[in-house]
Amino acid sequence: MRLPLACGHHYPRPLSPLPPPPITTKRTPTSPFHRPKAVTSVSSSLSDTSWRCLHKLLLRATAGALSFSLLASPFPSLAEAAGRPAVQLSRPPPSELCQDWAEEEEEAEVPPESITNEGLVEEAWEVVNESFLGDAVSRSWSPEKWLKKKQDFLHKSIQTRSRAHDAIQKMLASLGDPYTRFLSPSEFSKMSKYDVTGIGINLREVPDGDGAVKLKVLGIVLDGPAHSAGVRQGDELLSVNGVIVRGRSAFDVSSMLQGPKETFVTIEVKHGNCGPIQSIKVQRQLVARTPVSYRLEKIENGDVSVGYVHIKEFNALAKKDLVIALRRLLDSGASYMVLDLKDNLGGLVQAGIEVAKLFLDKGETITYTVGRDPQVQKSIVADTAPFATTPLIVLVNNRTASASEIVATALHDNCKAVLVGERTYGKGLIQSVFELHDGSGVVVTIGKYATPNHLDINGNGVEPDFPRLPALSEVRNYLSRCQTPWMG
Repeated sequence: MRLPLACGHHYPRPLSPLPPPPITTKRTPTSPFHRPKAVTSVSSSLSDTSWRCLHKLLLRATAGALSFSLLASPFPSLAEAAGRPAVQLSRPPPSELCQDWAEEEEEAEVPPESITNEGLVEEAWEVVNESFLGDAVSRSWSPEKWLKKKQDFLHKSIQTRSRAHDAIQKMLASLGDPYTRFLSPSEFSKMSKYDVTGIGINLREVPDGDGAVKLKVLGIVLDGPAHSAGVRQGDELLSVNGVIVRGRSAFDVSSMLQGPKETFVTIEVKHGNCGPIQSIKVQRQLVARTPVSYRLEKIENGDVSVGYVHIKEFNALAKKDLVIALRRLLDSGASYMVLDLKDNLGGLVQAGIEVAKLFLDKGETITYTVGRDPQVQKSIVADTAPFATTPLIVLVNNRTASASEIVATALHDNCKAVLVGERTYGKGLIQSVFELHDGSGVVVTIGKYATPNHLDINGNGVEPDFPRLPALSEVRNYLSRCQTPWMG
């Protein structure tokens, strides 16, 4: 699945015009990792057929929320700040695999030695040539100029792997996009081993024969909670605390696995593709902190109850904890909601999308994604009835960025909320992460977000409706005059 690079993961810190805060999320939550096919010989160009094969080979996707693309964030990652342990991406023993799965994995693996230094540089060049959305970040980019870059860097032999990496870095730097960048093998390894479940596993969505989705354990922390309890890489996750997870997203199930540290979660797994089914009790070790705080306030001489909710970032707990907050505030009589997204630098894009769905009617557009690849060009819509229908006031400022801007514009453009505060930051680029054949990688800007009203978020930000908190009568009047994208 190819969705958003959001904020909040093991990405190296991109350049930013703003000073980094102590904790943030990344451009992240999440991104499809693509493993280009090996370049077996140095040539001036790859055939269209070879590149299509190269482009469609998925690297084993990363955990839970990170199996989605990520939104580019100008700030350091939450994972860096939290110091998450690495997940060992070791292959499961042959005995745990059915033959067809083992053969598939073998075909996808190519020894790093099979590619030359020049081939590695060309491999990185091809990724950009196929996927980079140049007009989103640079008006001067063109395919002709990019072809000239390849000729400049490959006109002579590259003697060492270190020089090949340097060449890739310089080549990518010439694009003028701080978010399209090179990852060393160690940096790429950290990114692909991020754990958001709290029990030391990464999950991958795998389609099965009847069109449904099942969840496989992509990687596992050696001697971590799940590994010590008997979970192994290649296992299929069947249920969490008795709830069947077949057909659910890796993001949702990662959230289900989360819980207070040292509490237990019971999971049911099938070992390998054809092994026995086992129920396993696992003690949670890591947990994302709740990003949600809330309170009930009385305003207008105590006649009106307003629910105030602050979301610090969009992590794996955002939707679940927001539902709890909304339910308690509504049960306490809140007739309006204030959703505070000030200083929210973003987070996992899918988490933001799930939060927006809580307030939108089925079929309403959350955001549009734009890119060269048809898989990137899509509209993302709400697929359920709203959880809360009370009028919304969304607070924003110049540090409301990326996933937060998607949420704010989704609620605003669908006439569910007024925006109050300052113009937002303007971070709306989509990136994917591609692994190269020596274990290094490149992060490439492949698309951008547009609001339901088809406005470009990136570089523009969003102008609020009011600079200061309006009276509730003004909120009602504004929303009553509002027109949705379908009405004009």
